[in-house]
Amino acid sequence: MDIITKLANDLNIKRSGVEAVLKLLSEDCTIPFIARYRKEATGNLNEEQIGIIDEQYRYLVNLEKRKEDIIRLIAEKDLLTPELEEKIKACEKLVEVEDLYRPFKEKKKTKATEAIKMGLEPLAKKIMAFPKNGNLESLASGYNMSIDEALLNASYIISEWISDNAYYRKIIRNYIYNNGLIVSKKKKNSSDEDHTYEMYYEFQDKIKYIKHYRVLALNRGEKEGILTVSIVFDNEKVINLLKEKVIKEPTSFVCEIVNNAIIDSLKRLIIPSIEREIRAELTEKASIEAIKTFKENLGKLLITKPIKNKTVLGFDPAFRTGCKLAVLNPYGEVLEIATIYPHEPQNKKEEATKILRDLINKYHIDIIAIGNGTASRESEMFVAEAIKGLPVKYNIVSEAGASVYSASKLAIAEFPDLTVEKRSAISIGRRIQDPLSELVKIDPKSIGVGEYQHDVNQANLGEALDFTVQKIVNEVGVNINTASDSILKYISGLTKKTIENIQNFKKEKTFKNREEIKKLKGITPKIYEQCIGFLRITDGENILDRTKIHPESYDKTYELLNYLNLDLKNIDTLEFKDTLKNCDINNISSQINLDVYTTTDIINELLNPGLDPRDNLEDVLLKSDVLTIDDLEVGMELKGTVRNVVSFGAFVDIGLKNDGLIHISKLSKDFVKNPLDVVEVGDIITCYVEKIDKEKKKVNLTLI
Repeated sequence: MDIITKLANDLNIKRSGVEAVLKLLSEDCTIPFIARYRKEATGNLNEEQIGIIDEQYRYLVNLEKRKEDIIRLIAEKDLLTPELEEKIKACEKLVEVEDLYRPFKEKKKTKATEAIKMGLEPLAKKIMAFPKNGNLESLASGYNMSIDEALLNASYIISEWISDNAYYRKIIRNYIYNNGLIVSKKKKNSSDEDHTYEMYYEFQDKIKYIKHYRVLALNRGEKEGILTVSIVFDNEKVINLLKEKVIKEPTSFVCEIVNNAIIDSLKRLIIPSIEREIRAELTEKASIEAIKTFKENLGKLLITKPIKNKTVLGFDPAFRTGCKLAVLNPYGEVLEIATIYPHEPQNKKEEATKILRDLINKYHIDIIAIGNGTASRESEMFVAEAIKGLPVKYNIVSEAGASVYSASKLAIAEFPDLTVEKRSAISIGRRIQDPLSELVKIDPKSIGVGEYQHDVNQANLGEALDFTVQKIVNEVGVNINTASDSILKYISGLTKKTIENIQNFKKEKTFKNREEIKKLKGITPKIYEQCIGFLRITDGENILDRTKIHPESYDKTYELLNYLNLDLKNIDTLEFKDTLKNCDINNISSQINLDVYTTTDIINELLNPGLDPRDNLEDVLLKSDVLTIDDLEVGMELKGTVRNVVSFGAFVDIGLKNDGLIHISKLSKDFVKNPLDVVEVGDIITCYVEKIDKEKKKVNLTLI
């Protein structure tokens, strides 16, 4: 198999692009670096495409290695034929390779191996020759056992031969997958107090059409002992399919023996194995889809627009232990910590109001960030009432993972004298000031913007989410003089040791230019090449050091500026920008002998030096009053923030205790295959109330 050609065809990418990616990866280039600074080599492939090439290439290399191993193992037994070798080489999936290898594997003790030890393999071969003349008695005599015992044991050998036949297994697997049903029932005497799995108490769906989130729900219900899940199909049809293939002579007197062997092979060997394979395949596909959704949601959450240059009060709600408040200056530094008790059982609302208003006035607080956990909506009602007449607004902030961070070694090292709850208030406040810098401190799996995240392959999930965080961090870039260890660990090329050396340098002074980074201990030429374009020096000696322009392109940048008669000193002038906007990129590219992709990127950076890509996003929705379910009416127009997108719709924060749900069918008048095609996490949308269930405190919303 030509792996590169197959990859290029499967991914609809030029062969040269695949070759370039693989070459760069082999040279220890990182995916963010390749995507940003080697566009001319790859044909402008993005991080996702490069990641897929890397993943698929490794899979195909492993597949080829497994084929070679199996061909060698079969050859060592002198059982390899040219036809079998070609079949193995033509396989495109590991399961197909393993099916072909199955007959040659060393068997553990089975009914068939025991029958072979009895010397009954010759009898099994005679039966499978489908003789026309003779009878069972004469055929099965001479084996030091009864005729019935000999025929039974010989049939076990035949059953295993049938089971080991890759062609038969493929036919049956395809039939069951395309025609079978996956069925679930509530387990007798099982407890499902919240009726979580109610729709699956009597459920069935076609295997080939079942939605991935239903597969994961069935798996979880089965694991929790609430559901029994099975695969149902036309058993007679499968038996007849196999009979047509196995029985070569329908008039032979051995047909009944072979029929019984077919039924035994299906019931005891083939069907249980294929059912496991199909369930595993459904789970794998479901995991891939769920992880993809989590990745996209996480990416949108990480790139939420920061609220810059604002003094923020982080508000961690609670009942008995009190609400923790953390006042943060615009740089996220803690100015004051306080605790108030506006809720049950203390009910010190008047005292809490005074403390809150005093803090607002003392520090000129602009925004209150309220965590969305326990007592969140009660706290929102308290805040909305307490701030009346003051020039301050509030926002409900997802605190998913805040408790994980607050109890972590990282938080303890940063705030050793504070309680977990006070650290949590700080984290909540910082999440609105700079979501990316705060969220990178938390294990991505703890951020909670996916579906069935604990039911998917955890290693694959962790790898996918880390990839997403790395992609976003490098896309945004970091100010090296203010960057924490938590965010630097995601920067392309940096290692734990080089991060330590960067932070040690900053204890003495600040970086003035990128050259100083180059001189640090441990920063090899390769590490420097990979990381430097993503590290910004916002107030340094060279304007280019605050841009995404790679130092390897500085000379070409100066050439470009000279060609256009521009001076970097005038970078903020209208004339400078107009000249760049109106220039002929193709002409300049040829004049300075630089590819069009890099030339375009340089011009964009000169037009917006150091621009944070998040600055172009929609502002966070700020509020000054509270909404209750009693305020709602069907048809009412509302503004809300999309908190999570799942396969069946989107959850929207409209200001109630529970997020409202927009079902996938209510996202558009047109058919929607994937909710992510319509809405994303963090979107601020206008929606309408469709249904109100006050008893369950649930609200259904619609966009149409």
